Amino acid sequence: MPIVKISLAAGRDPEVLRACLQAVHIAVRDSLEVPDSAVRVLITEVPPGLWSSGGVTLEERSANREAGDTRSESP
Repeated sequence: MPIVKISLAAGRDPEVLRACLQAVHIAVRDSLEVPDSAVRVLITEVPPGLWSSGGVTLEERSANREAGDTRSESP
């Protein structure tokens, strides 16, 4: 039974998450040739203050962007 785990920063619309679940389900089902009932897809939403890259949280990155500071931006 394939299990796909996806971690995302919180804040996307439920419709977008549902579309992601469906697209991943179909891709896994078709590529592995397994029945629908065998596929599990889990999305974990992480608060922006608990997700960091390069030592800067997404929350801090967003605040810096709003303030016009791009030093913590990824290239």
